[in-house]
Amino acid sequence: MIRVELAKLVRRPRSWVIIALLCLLPIVVAVFVAVTHVAPPPGQGPALLSAVLSNGSLFPAAALAVVLPIFLPVAVAVVAGDAVAGEASSGMLRYLLARPVGRTRLLVAKLITLVTFVLIAVLAVAGTSYITGRLLFGDKPVAVGTTGISTNVIATSLSGTSLTPADVLVRTAGAVTFIAVSMLGVGAIALFLSTLTSSSLAAALGALAALITSGVLVALNSAAAVSPYLPTRYWLAWVDFFRQPILWRQLDQGYAIQGVYVLVFLGAAWANFATKDITS
Repeated sequence: MIRVELAKLVRRPRSWVIIALLCLLPIVVAVFVAVTHVAPPPGQGPALLSAVLSNGSLFPAAALAVVLPIFLPVAVAVVAGDAVAGEASSGMLRYLLARPVGRTRLLVAKLITLVTFVLIAVLAVAGTSYITGRLLFGDKPVAVGTTGISTNVIATSLSGTSLTPADVLVRTAGAVTFIAVSMLGVGAIALFLSTLTSSSLAAALGALAALITSGVLVALNSAAAVSPYLPTRYWLAWVDFFRQPILWRQLDQGYAIQGVYVLVFLGAAWANFATKDITS
C-alpha cells in the first residue's frame, strides 16, 4: 500500500509542479539580487539574504526563509488536504477500503507519502538554491590564520564569528531538518481535516486558516500567554543554527511543540477515519 501511494505521488504532475514553483521563487529572488547587487539590510527581509552577495553557500538557508512563511505551508496543506478528501471526492475511497486494506494501514501510507513530499520539497529548494547561489554569487573562501593554523572561512555567523564550509553544511542541514519537522505539523492538521470532509480544498483552506490565526496571535502582545503553544511560534527559530554557539532553547521548544501537534492531530485523524462511515 505504501508503494502504491508513493507511486501515485511520483506520477502526479501536480506534485512536481508544486515543487518546481517552490524552487523557482528563490531563483527569481537570487537573479534580482545578483543583477542589482541590492539585498535587504541585516535584520530586514528573509534571513541571511543580505549575506549571500558575499558568498552563495548561504543561499539555501536564505531560500528556505523565502518560501517558509507562505509558499511552503500552502504546498504542504494542499497535498495533505487532498490525501483522504481527494480520494473521497473522486469516489475512490470506498473502492480502496473494499479491498483487504485496513483503514489504519491506508492512513499510515498517506502519512508516509506526506512525509516523503515534505522532505523532497525542502531538499529540492535547498539543493537548487545551493547551485543557484554558487553560480550567481560564487564561493570565495578566505584564508584566516588562527594561532598559526590556516583555515578556510566562507561566511560569517549571525553572531559575527567565522564559519567554515563544514560549519555551513552542518548548520544548513540542521535548518532543513527543523523546517521539515515544522511542516509536518501543518501536514498533520491538514490530514486531520482531510478525514472530516470530502473537499480537499476545504481541508487545505482550513489548515491555512489555522496557521494564519496562529501567526496573528503570535504577533499580538495580548496573546503572549498562548503564544508558546501555537504551531507557527518557533518556525523562524531555525536561524539559531547560524549563531555561534547554536542557541538550542527555541529549537528544542520548536521540535517539542511540532511533535505535540503531529501526535494530537494524527491521533485525531486516526480516531475519526477509523470510525467514519465511508459513503463515497
